[in-house]
Formats: sequence, C-alpha cells, structure tokens
Amino acid sequence: MTVWDDLVGQEKVSDQLAAAARDADAFVTAAATDGPLPEASSMTHAWLFTGPPGAGVTQTARAFAAALQCVSPDRALGGSPGCGFCDGCHTALIGTHADVSTVVAVGAEILYRDMKETVRKSFTSPANGRWQVILVEEAERLNEKSGNAVLKAVEEPAPRTVWMLCAPSVEDVLPTIRSRCRHLNLRTPPVEAVADMLVRREGVEPDIAAAAARATQGHIDRARRLATDEAARDRRAAVLKLPLRVDDVGSALRAAQELVDAAAADAKELAEEMDSKEAEELKAALGAAQGGRLPRGTASVMKDLEENQKRRRTRTQRNSLDLALSDLTTFYRDILALQLGSRVAIANADSMDVLERLARAGSPESTLRRIEAIAACGEALDRNVPPLLAVEAMTMALRAG
Repeated sequence: MTVWDDLVGQEKVSDQLAAAARDADAFVTAAATDGPLPEASSMTHAWLFTGPPGAGVTQTARAFAAALQCVSPDRALGGSPGCGFCDGCHTALIGTHADVSTVVAVGAEILYRDMKETVRKSFTSPANGRWQVILVEEAERLNEKSGNAVLKAVEEPAPRTVWMLCAPSVEDVLPTIRSRCRHLNLRTPPVEAVADMLVRREGVEPDIAAAAARATQGHIDRARRLATDEAARDRRAAVLKLPLRVDDVGSALRAAQELVDAAAADAKELAEEMDSKEAEELKAALGAAQGGRLPRGTASVMKDLEENQKRRRTRTQRNSLDLALSDLTTFYRDILALQLGSRVAIANADSMDVLERLARAGSPESTLRRIEAIAACGEALDRNVPPLLAVEAMTMALRAG
C-alpha cells in the first residue's frame, strides 16, 4: 500500500505529486553522491493545496511529505518514493517525523508566535530526513504578521526545505504567498469512491458505508466518523430534528440553546481528555515535582498553555457548530431538490418521509431563505458574534421561512 492509496478520487493530483517526489528523490541522491543534478524537475520548494471541505487536502499534503521522506531500498531498484511502509513514510504519515513540522490554528488565527519557531526551523537543514517539510494546515488563518513571516521564508527557502500550505481556495491565501507556490486543486471525491474506501480501509458494512458517504456528500473525514462512531450518528440525527422543532418562538429558542450546549459539551469533552495531560507533561518538563510547585520563573509558561487551551476550546465549539450548520444546509438542500422535482443525489434518503412532508409544506423561496439564514449564522460566527445569539437568530429565521 503506497502513500497515495488514501487519496480518494484524486488520481490526477496523485500522479503529479508522484512525479515531483521522484524528481526530488533524484535531486537528493545526486547531491549526496556528487552526481549530475536533474536538468528539469517537476519539484519545487512551495506548494499550495486547495479543495472543498472533505476533499482530503491535508491528507494529500501529508502523503506528499511522506513520499519526500521515503527511505525504502526499492527506490534504488527503480521503485517510486512513497512506499508507505518504511520508517520515513510511516513517521511522516503519523506526524512524528523530526523533519516534518505541522502548524495548526489553535484559535481563529495562526498567530506569529505559533509560526516563529517553525519559520526559524525552515532555514535549517534536515536533521535526519531527506527534506525539511513545513506543512501549514488552514493557511487561510494566517494573520498579517504570521503571513509575512511565511512569505519571507517562502521567498528565500533553504535548498532542501519544502513548504506545503493547505486552504479551501487559492483566493483564501495572501496573493504574495500564493504567487510563489505551485497550486494543486483537489476535487470533491465521488460518493461511490468514499463508500468503497470505508469498506476497504475501515471494514465498514457496505450499507452503512454507502449511507455515510451519501449523507456527507463525499466528505471523507465526516463519512469515516459517521460510519465508525455511533455517537456521531446520534448527534447528526439530533441536529436534523431541529427543522421540526421551530414551530413557535419558545421552541426555536430552546432548539438554539440545545445546539450551542451540545457544541460546548463536545469542546469540554475534548478539553478533559487533553488539557490535564498537557498540563502534567509541561510541569514535568519544567522540573516540577509530582503534585509540587512550579520552579520559579515558569508560571508564564503555564499561563501560555492555559491561554492556548482556552483558544482551542473555543475553536472546537465553533467546529462543532460548523458541522451542525453543514448538516442543516444539506437537509434543506434536499428539501429544495424535492420542491424542484429532483430526486437525484438526495443526501438524507433515510429521512425521505420528513423531507417530503416539509417540501409539501413550504415553497422553494422559503427553503432558499432558510439556507441563507444558515449561511448568515456561519458568517456571524466568523465575526465572533456570541454563538447563542447567532444560532438563535438562525432558528428564528428557520421558523419564519
């Protein structure tokens, strides 16, 4: 199994990256043996991966990083980098390779302090790998200061450093950065391909795999979660009952409160799993005895950790709400399709009775207004409107139609 096998429905992109990985491997091998460097190459020092949610943008970048770090002996026999089994591939794929650094937004933005050390590292040679790889997830969240730091590093890269930026679209990245990157755009994977992947890789029953892939419209991560996590299926079912619970003002406000509370509970559950472990590990690293006081001068380090954890909880709650809004949008899109006389690609086929009842009870115009209200809620959350206020406005608009 190669590193490209998990890139569902992205054959064209896989071929381009495999060719670049072969050229990159030839470059490093030639440099190590004082042989002639390749005259032409499809490899470059900066890449921009874009695509719709669920297309596997980050997974594609990580697979490419693994291929660049591949140390399989088969390469010397004409095999392509990216075997998926060697130590270089394995550690790059699971995120433990010393020369593959990943930057993730903790809060709403990637701050300069989150990027500073990684940018510094990008100017150094690989420690033990073949390339120094910097992978920036959600590059659209770079703010002005952190974006300028990345720009400087991309403008003047070290010889064996590769930047990989991931974003929804090319327009989401600063023009000065994207102009220095090679752009690869991924497509939404076909529903059938996602279902097949769930059966082959996750051992999911074909019926469940097909339902999960159809419900998420080809969103790989969400389909995997729905197919393998019963709690995720229960949460989605609860969200899809919301359109039936906004008959009056009181019900609409209660539905909003429950939606926000559920998102907060998700964030709290994640925090309980991670925060205490991170705090204990940091205390141990700072030299604090078990249950004892922190050494003098280290309180600010713990304060920074607590601030980052708070930002992460806020982000997790927002992600949970985004997921609910996406499910609601798909639900109303199905209603609109029925109102317009189409039954093609209905995502929520298991709720057909409810969809048909709501389709008969409304008009395409009212359904479009409801879809716009859901989009407006997402935009309000982007502007840091308090979640409950934004969701209440949405449920009231869903009631009004």
